[in-house]
Amino acid sequence: MEILTASLQRLKNEEAGQNTATIPGERLNGSDDSTEYNGTATPSSVNGFSRKSSAATWVSLNVGGQIFQTTRSTLTREDGFLSKLIREDGGLASDRDERGAYLIDRDPQYFAPILNYLRHGKLVVNPGISLEGVLHEADFYNLPGLSHLVLEKIKVHKTEEAQQRKTVYRVLQCHGEELTSFVSALSDGWRLDQLVPVASTIYTTDGQKEYLCVVSQECPHSFFNDERENMDRAKLLQQRARNN
Repeated sequence: MEILTASLQRLKNEEAGQNTATIPGERLNGSDDSTEYNGTATPSSVNGFSRKSSAATWVSLNVGGQIFQTTRSTLTREDGFLSKLIREDGGLASDRDERGAYLIDRDPQYFAPILNYLRHGKLVVNPGISLEGVLHEADFYNLPGLSHLVLEKIKVHKTEEAQQRKTVYRVLQCHGEELTSFVSALSDGWRLDQLVPVASTIYTTDGQKEYLCVVSQECPHSFFNDERENMDRAKLLQQRARNN
């Protein structure tokens, strides 16, 4: 009898436990609102960032047909064109494409340096990109800090180019009747710097008036790897004048 009573009690307890079990996909009272169907919990925040707020911080820009994505905090780092463009109070009027990206009618190849500057405050320009073009865009987007960096970079490049070039001078002798042909034969960057008449009979054998022509050319250092070639060029100029 006692065994039968204990078995009945156990069956009642099991039935009571089944009644309290949750159905898959059904949310318990007081459970987190982030719980979705099938019993899978989807947190309302990840790593401390709200899903909704995270989506609101990203901005898409359609620059000349190319899409760029960045954050609002990046674009508002300096009070320029882009900062005013994304202001919610309608700082600047702008159309958007079908995906909601802000439309900007500018050259996209110069926008990457603009965006990189706003991200970390440095000038980063890929090879083949004109610094003058970046400077023009920096002025358009009203970023004086970037304009200053580009101007400094342009100065450095000009100084380096000047240091890598050297002026070569050559002194050539020609007759008075050859002078016009000689000047017209100058090419390859050679120019006439000075014309010195020769009065001494040392340089004249047929009574014609002689001149010493000082010519110069600016060349890169690599041009001087073969000095013999330079001498041949100078002689070629003189030969052209005598043959004309």
